[in-house]
Amino acid sequence: MTTINTINTINTITGDTRLGDLVTARPHLAARLDRLGLDYCCGGQRSIAAAVDDARLDLAAVLAELDEHTPLDRASRPDWADLGPAELVDHLESTHHAYLDAALPRLVALAVKVADVHGDRHPELRDVQRLVIDLRDDLEPHLRKEEQVLFPMIRELASATAAPGFHCGTLRNPISVMLREHDQAGELLARLRTVANEYRTPDDGCASYRALYDGLVELEVDTHLHVHKENNLLFPQVLAAEDALATGP
Repeated sequence: MTTINTINTINTITGDTRLGDLVTARPHLAARLDRLGLDYCCGGQRSIAAAVDDARLDLAAVLAELDEHTPLDRASRPDWADLGPAELVDHLESTHHAYLDAALPRLVALAVKVADVHGDRHPELRDVQRLVIDLRDDLEPHLRKEEQVLFPMIRELASATAAPGFHCGTLRNPISVMLREHDQAGELLARLRTVANEYRTPDDGCASYRALYDGLVELEVDTHLHVHKENNLLFPQVLAAEDALATGP
């Protein structure tokens, strides 16, 4: 069973546009929303206007900036936006899980190195090091739970003709756990950005210092997009499919 996501391409961005829908239609704007401090992953169901109001930004200026950074042809809808659940979990594993498995050990080692060299002059680096380690310790078990428990059940559901009898009852139960863990990862990323002074490398920062902060920016953007795909695309599809099989034709 393949369920196609039906969010239309967004031709005009307005205050009523939901953040999650915007990133699905125009994923190149994800980094721009991160820079503005607008949460499109865990807060993807919120409108731009509501998020901008909470962030105390000017709505007209934000809309103009988002439109300015959209290609003229506006043909930016990605292939993953129309994947069904089974195909989407394959995409998540090969793209975002693979990225995190490579990036997290490298960033932890780099954070330790930079804190050892520059920590006396920049004591906040000890907090950066601790938070990077906390993030690794938070995300790595999360990835394994998805790969070994949740995603196999989603693949089974996607090929089922009747509601499977899962040991957890309904997939709402493990998905609710994943949503809470996404929130925790988001909080760690937000604290990291604050402690690291918005990832601005100081004048006396070496190449490793810059590499660490550049890597943490990349990690933030990739993880936010990863969470968006699960929270706002995968999980709603899975729950709808499970409900449909439970109620029958």
